[in-house]
Amino acid sequence: MKLPVVALFVMGALALTACGSGRGRTVELPGGVLPSENANTPAPNAFDRMLGIDRRPNEGACPLMGVLYDSSRLVQFAQPNAQRYANIAFTGEMEGVHGLCRYVDADPITMSMDINMQFGRGPAATSDHRAYRYWVAVTRRGRAPIAKQYFDIDVAFPRNQAVVSRVEHINRIVIPRANADISGENFEILVGFELTPEQLQFNRDGRRFRIDAANAASPAPAPSQHN
Repeated sequence: MKLPVVALFVMGALALTACGSGRGRTVELPGGVLPSENANTPAPNAFDRMLGIDRRPNEGACPLMGVLYDSSRLVQFAQPNAQRYANIAFTGEMEGVHGLCRYVDADPITMSMDINMQFGRGPAATSDHRAYRYWVAVTRRGRAPIAKQYFDIDVAFPRNQAVVSRVEHINRIVIPRANADISGENFEILVGFELTPEQLQFNRDGRRFRIDAANAASPAPAPSQHN
């Protein structure tokens, strides 16, 4: 299977809200060493470069990575105006991200990333699969976003199984740098579901329904809701 690749170059500004905490948590990965400390590790020779071997550590921290809180959950109702548990068709939730980065000298930052997701099929679902769309965005830390890319994921629910967990692997993210003085901590990588305006407002209102095994087995489950 071909893994997603994000080639992130400067694009138009994107409208994103501030990143929150909680299940859509943000984690900061450790970086490498100061350039002066890196001087003891020789640069790769021609043979090493041909084999892709470079033992020098990163010269700075990896970009901040996290789930955008307002877009971390998706709740689809069979009837949009009836926001109750019995009317849920499908749900989705991003539970966290983690990854690795690599850059030395003035090379671009290259990263791989895993997104932990959980999907639910509710009482009002009429199908055993659903296509979800999510996005990966790169922003300048504390400034305007610079790039955003969308991916589709098709989730199949086995018979009598209401919850499916997936780890979506982003194979390669490339962030160009103007020079060697630009470190990864100048950037943030955010992920989230593509939502309708109604679904986004549902999240911003603090409402929450979550499909789990206990609810799926219960004939009259009570909604899990936080105001």
